[in-house]
Amino acid sequence: MENNNKKNEIKIELTPEVAHGHYANLAMIAHSPTEFFIDFIAMAPNMPQAKVQSRIIMSPENAKQLLFALRENIERYENTFGVIERKMPKNANGGDMNPFKA
Repeated sequence: MENNNKKNEIKIELTPEVAHGHYANLAMIAHSPTEFFIDFIAMAPNMPQAKVQSRIIMSPENAKQLLFALRENIERYENTFGVIERKMPKNANGGDMNPFKA
């Protein structure tokens, strides 16, 4: 049985260039019938233009697996560090602009 597990292992290479990573504070998602397109974007305050740092194209099945993996990891994170609060800007009148509140 142990020998069978070694056959299923995938060796993943992470080059120094990729390991450095890209910062993104915005993601835009689009899809076609056969693919999901996820653009990771770095947006700076008061800048009229934002740069796409990376585009990932996935099958619908793999996009759904990513959704499940993110959900599971966010749950683990929150169990360890506390709930991640969604920050929403306030309007000029001091009222809350959160569209999810009644």
